Amino acid sequence: MTDVIPGAHPVSEEDPNPRPGGVRSRGLTPRWRLLIGDRMATVSAVSLLGILGTGLFGPLLVGDLATAQHLDRTGLPPSFAHGWQFLLGSDQLGRSVLARLVVAAQTSLSIAVPAVLISSVIGSIWGMWAGYHRGWRESISMRIADVVLSFPSLLIAVVILYIFDPSIANLIVVLAIARFPVYLRTARAEAAELQSRVFVDAARTFGLSSGTIIRRHVLPIVLPTLLTLATLDFCLVMLMESSLSFLGIGIQPPDISWGLLVAQGRQFLQSQWWISFFPGLAIVVTTTSAAVLAAWSRIAFDPNQRWRLLTDGSRRRKPKGASK
Repeated sequence: MTDVIPGAHPVSEEDPNPRPGGVRSRGLTPRWRLLIGDRMATVSAVSLLGILGTGLFGPLLVGDLATAQHLDRTGLPPSFAHGWQFLLGSDQLGRSVLARLVVAAQTSLSIAVPAVLISSVIGSIWGMWAGYHRGWRESISMRIADVVLSFPSLLIAVVILYIFDPSIANLIVVLAIARFPVYLRTARAEAAELQSRVFVDAARTFGLSSGTIIRRHVLPIVLPTLLTLATLDFCLVMLMESSLSFLGIGIQPPDISWGLLVAQGRQFLQSQWWISFFPGLAIVVTTTSAAVLAAWSRIAFDPNQRWRLLTDGSRRRKPKGASK
């Protein structure tokens, strides 16, 4: 039941275009309102936007400060006394830890985001196609996914990058190959269950092609699960990139990433802990925020569970004159 403003046209639950002056249906509450209503999800979204903005525009602001060496300012601890350039201290060569952290954010995000996009798009399309058609398509697709998943993702990346040049492009391709079977199996399972539904049979009866049925009827139902999986996979891919860089077969100098910064500062942990601490903290904040946002998006994009994000007050409000 919706609240009604005196003198305004009432808005029904099914009305997708409420008239001016009416109160919008709770079932059609915009997702940004649901996001604001969840404090943890809001903080996580703001954190991710801040990190994304830092990665996009931060290197333009710091310029060459990340590579400039100040040998008279080596090993400065975090302090406001040395200026904003050395707010987070300096490393063993007098380079600003803050500037290097900002530049490394661009590298880490430029690897994790494309890798997740490539693996999710290829795996999802492939999985829905195989699950909808079943038969030999499904069997071959699942065997390929089983072969890739039979090896640990990190081990596959280590072997391939050990053979080939550990460049950013190769790192993206390797991480995408290692993760696409997860999307393939998930999309296949969802599509295989949906292809026997009544509304899919009705669409076939009307002569719609398989591609149209998948796009119009299967994808909207599978999408919430895939979005949640992609958000969680972003955490895993970023941790894999950091691990590979830490092992020395990921990002190579002069390029820098958060994982490489942690690796470069590990031998100075006792005397200059801040060199590794702040890049590690950036990894923790990014992955934790993405995980929290994934849990929220799973509910927000699922019409059957979206009501859980509504506050108790908004669910219990009744119009004046309604019976108790």
